[in-house]
Amino acid sequence: MEGGNGGSCSSMEKVMGNYGDQPHVLAVDDNLIDRKLVEKLLKNSSCKVTTVENGLKALEYLGLGVDGRNKLDTNVSKVNLIITDYCMPGMTGYELLKKIKESSIMKEVPVVIMSSENIPTRITK
Repeated sequence: MEGGNGGSCSSMEKVMGNYGDQPHVLAVDDNLIDRKLVEKLLKNSSCKVTTVENGLKALEYLGLGVDGRNKLDTNVSKVNLIITDYCMPGMTGYELLKKIKESSIMKEVPVVIMSSENIPTRITK
């Protein structure tokens, strides 16, 4: 990825727009090694990164109760992108995506679902 020196912007900024400060990415994965890898890659792209280990923790961080009510905490920085693993215990990445898109506050935030499994029906979904 491109560096952020000499007035040029990083590839992440090109994708997500210029937010003045660092874009804030929430990374959700039950695997610690994968979380650390995603965190390192994003930080190298000049992103602020918050990591959590499952969908329920992600909803809690975002201020979205599992009961469907918005409880947005004013101390939470605006999240510009969510990257989540698909296969996690308790709540899949797809179920997390549906909960986020049901929220009037968070529905415009892009969500990327990752999976190392090559399952055509999941990819189509």
